[in-house]
Amino acid sequence: MLQDTQTIRHYQKLTDALVEMWNKGYRFGDLRLYLDGYLAALRHTNAIEPYLIHRLEEEAARYIYDPSNFEMPMPQPKSDYY
Repeated sequence: MLQDTQTIRHYQKLTDALVEMWNKGYRFGDLRLYLDGYLAALRHTNAIEPYLIHRLEEEAARYIYDPSNFEMPMPQPKSDYY
């Protein structure tokens, strides 16, 4: 579980971007490449501590591999009666 506020903000930005990419037609391989690039940029800029980047990587990977995060909600069928 993430507890650092900066890490949580990065997690939220990252997961929002992953869902947006999924909805645009990108697939798991592309999402993993995006995640790897995002994490590499965090490491390069020293934006947060290395152990927090590692925790972020674990949580984001768990997010990617949970299929329920990328399911499209089904609309409710309309009934013919009132």
